[in-house]
Amino acid sequence: MGTFVPGTSAEQDQMLREAGYKNFDSLFADVPEEVRMKDLPEIPSGKSEMETYEDLRGIASRNKVYRTILRGAGAYDHYIPSIVDRIASKETLVTAYTPYQAEMSQGVLQQIFEYQSMICALTGMDVSNASVYDGATAAAEGVMMCLERKRNKILVSGCIDPRIISVIRTYAHGRGAEIEIIPEREGRTDLEQLGTLADSETAAVLLAQPNYFGIIEEAEEAGYIIHAAGAKFVLYCEPISLGLLKTPAALGADIAVGEGQPLGIPLSFGGPFLGYMASKAALMRKLPGRIVGETTDSSGRRAFALTLQAREQHIRREKASSNICSNEALCTLRAAVYMSAVGPQGLREVAVQCSSKAHYLAKKLAEAGLNLAYEKPFFCEFVTEGEKSGEILEALSNNGILGGLSLENGRILWCATEKCIAAELDRAAEIVKEVLR
Repeated sequence: MGTFVPGTSAEQDQMLREAGYKNFDSLFADVPEEVRMKDLPEIPSGKSEMETYEDLRGIASRNKVYRTILRGAGAYDHYIPSIVDRIASKETLVTAYTPYQAEMSQGVLQQIFEYQSMICALTGMDVSNASVYDGATAAAEGVMMCLERKRNKILVSGCIDPRIISVIRTYAHGRGAEIEIIPEREGRTDLEQLGTLADSETAAVLLAQPNYFGIIEEAEEAGYIIHAAGAKFVLYCEPISLGLLKTPAALGADIAVGEGQPLGIPLSFGGPFLGYMASKAALMRKLPGRIVGETTDSSGRRAFALTLQAREQHIRREKASSNICSNEALCTLRAAVYMSAVGPQGLREVAVQCSSKAHYLAKKLAEAGLNLAYEKPFFCEFVTEGEKSGEILEALSNNGILGGLSLENGRILWCATEKCIAAELDRAAEIVKEVLR
């Protein structure tokens, strides 16, 4: 980032003179004296590049870096092709942000358009927006866009990440919407209870595929029940799984949402991430945020434009479907480069690798003495139950392995991605066996 350097004192003085001011005091003359800061904060003097590097390295050394990661629960350790970092780290792209004179930045608009097209291909939906902040935001925005005057109830599966449910409750409080949780039954959404709860007041029903426990839901059957009640079906999908499983559109969903972090975005201590959203054409005008469309310019050449912005900055506040005012432009770029790099067959191969290694890990842990909590089909995550869960996770951590996520009642939510190798999975199972012995 060599071109991004602060202005020198001489340059600042020149800018002040050009603007017609003698100094900074005259620039801020209209600011009342009583609100001005008299004593500036004590900021230490600057350091050299080497000194700064050493300080940062010392801070970073306090982190614990694991060689093997067997935890998912919403954030996943996938292989990222080097081309993703290479392209996304270019100066012209790192600072990319959808400008307010949008059509002046055709490159940014094309990048977002290509991302939207790929999300539509991935989900089978007709239209995608230019992303929202993260998966939880996408889920909340997805159910909120279904609210109607006579339909103000939202049903949420109890098999969804509790943190997502918490975000939805926050949104619902502001909109005055009613939230009901569909009970879990043996690791899946209880479809009998869904049929009972879904009624003429239900606006939307949210399920996850795979769900929080990694299990494949009976989503297609759920869709029939939801639509029979006249409600909209919102499906929260892990994107890598869509290389192997049916698309949300094929399962009957009206809206597809999810966390795009697995698509070439590093874990980065939890963000920034990427919330993808796509829907059927009938709901296009209710999609929050921005939608980039393809058109032609005055010379008939291919061009791009912001075609829809259903947000409060652009339309009357009372008609806005959302107050989302930005998009994760750099994260969508990474996702688009990742999907372009791996291609459809590569995405399927990643999904197969994740599923295969998760099933291998489940088998090895069962041999070590842990039992599967649910005997149901799963993708790349699964839950075990057994004794000494705390001791197991501690022993794994001491051996450079980040174990699964501890759940209540001694259960553990495990995950395996394509980055896990068989030897490390075997070693993890041996450590578990030793603890249980």
